[in-house]
Amino acid sequence: MKKSLIIDCHGHYTTAPKALEEWRNRQIAGIKDPALMPKVADLKISDDELRESIETNQLRLMKERGSDITLFSPRASFMAHHIGDFNVSSTWAAICNELCYRVSQLFPDNFVPVAMLPQSPGVDPATCIPELEKCVKEYGNVGINLNPDPSGGHWTSPPLSDKHWYPIYEKMVEYDIPAMIHVSTSCNACFHTTGAHYLNADTTAFMQCLTSDLFKDFPTLRFLIPHGGGAVPYHWGRFRGLAQELKKPLLSEHLLNNIYFDTCVYHQPGIDLLNTVIPVKNVLFASEMIGAVRGIDPETGNYYDDTKRYIEASKILSADDRHQIYEANVRRVFPRLDARLKAKSL
Repeated sequence: MKKSLIIDCHGHYTTAPKALEEWRNRQIAGIKDPALMPKVADLKISDDELRESIETNQLRLMKERGSDITLFSPRASFMAHHIGDFNVSSTWAAICNELCYRVSQLFPDNFVPVAMLPQSPGVDPATCIPELEKCVKEYGNVGINLNPDPSGGHWTSPPLSDKHWYPIYEKMVEYDIPAMIHVSTSCNACFHTTGAHYLNADTTAFMQCLTSDLFKDFPTLRFLIPHGGGAVPYHWGRFRGLAQELKKPLLSEHLLNNIYFDTCVYHQPGIDLLNTVIPVKNVLFASEMIGAVRGIDPETGNYYDDTKRYIEASKILSADDRHQIYEANVRRVFPRLDARLKAKSL
């Protein structure tokens, strides 16, 4: 078997030049005082600044850890869809998506863009379609990030199974792109953003799909649930039992042709549990590097988010299993990525 490409399906631009955050702070100030609202043209980030932000961070670690390609989207916690109105979100999403596109042009062998959407609480998701289409058609994006809770921890939107979301799903099917179901910053003091809100949302998204017949309406729709699926693998028996009580089909039929999980799980027992419970065909390699957990594990001496080490150290995965996780599953779930790689004879 030829060497697998190591494709990380979950990377965010967390190291963007400071000018981006400074512009965003001015935009937020401009919500209260329109005189302070900056113009898009006021944000100036050069290609050299983008190169430095990537070469000294993500690309350096990719080379050190042995990964080849990262699916690269705007910083999740910076999406902050709860701030301002749709116009604020639309402008912000366009800026962030363009930066990820520029990174993908500067490093075409290493980064492939994935889009955030200009969601806003209480606003019809159909308003996101122009940005989605632009990103797919003009930027070559291979997927989107979909926030099931634009309110930032208050859960004011309908569940993912509701027809509220169908305009987005129709476009996903049309363009054959998956969505990573990923929330943003929590503005609810009860839910820490990366330690509670993210994992709560992963679990909630799965349960919303379990209680519905969403995939009967959209048989080819594909969701990637990050962070190893939140509590889902650990409580697989509970979810199987609940599905049974609800007279749903077996989860293998009901959900596992449409829902996938990544490997952003930061210890060996967690990765082993994921790969014991969830079929290999539903697991995609990811690290979220550079993301929420950046430190070194004192028990191992290695970085928590160096998830390739856990896949390599697994005693339950075969060589073919690893190939599925590292490359084959990602190409299958992201067909536009597969086409892009085939065009390069990869």
